[in-house]
Amino acid sequence: MQIHFTTKERNLIVTIEGEVDHHTSVEIREKVDREFQKRRARNIIFDFTNIQFMDSSGIGVLMGRYRNVMILGGDIALYGVGDQVDRVLSISGIYKIMKNYDSMDEAILNLA
Repeated sequence: MQIHFTTKERNLIVTIEGEVDHHTSVEIREKVDREFQKRRARNIIFDFTNIQFMDSSGIGVLMGRYRNVMILGGDIALYGVGDQVDRVLSISGIYKIMKNYDSMDEAILNLA
């Protein structure tokens, strides 16, 4: 698993490559939280383009980041979600609180 960060217009872009499961979720959570605070971002955009697998641990990562971001008045967006991950996210109901976009530019445009 690899994780990369960039910032665009106060949006922390989180690109994860590999799998999001119980083995990687703690590392992802810690790194995202650290970068979010360090970069003083308002929103988080998760790039799921290179995620091959995600289980319920990934839902926990997203929910925890959502709570942290909402406290500060921000929001979370997703893009590049593949079929397997989309099924997990749909079943979890996560799309009720965070939107899935076709591209990073579309996500940035729709986040305040």
